[in-house]
Amino acid sequence: MLYSQTQAKLEQIALCLQQSGLWTPIPPSDEAMASTAPFACDLMPLEHWLQFIFIPRMRTLIDAGQPLPTSIAIAPMAQHVWQEITKLQPLIGLLNELDMLLNEPR
Repeated sequence: MLYSQTQAKLEQIALCLQQSGLWTPIPPSDEAMASTAPFACDLMPLEHWLQFIFIPRMRTLIDAGQPLPTSIAIAPMAQHVWQEITKLQPLIGLLNELDMLLNEPR
C-alpha cells in the first residue's frame, strides 16, 4: 500500500514539474550528480535534484521492494526555494504530502 501511494505521489510530482516548465531533457553534469550536499544544492537547482536524483532513487527502491525513507523533509526546502512563485505552490503541496506519507509511523 505504501509503495503504491508513494509511486502515485512521485508521478504527481513529476507531472507537476512538467506542467510548471521545470522538467528538462538535459541531465546535470557528472559533477553535479556526484554532489554530496543536501539536495545537491551546491551544483543544481532543486527541480533537477527532484527529476534526476530523488524520483529515480525512489522508483528504484519501490521497484526493488526496498525500505523507503522514514524521515524526509523536502517540502521545507521547496518552500524556501520557491516561496515567491505562486504557480509552484501546488508542487510544494505535493512534496509536503509525500513528506507526511513517508514520515507516518509504520
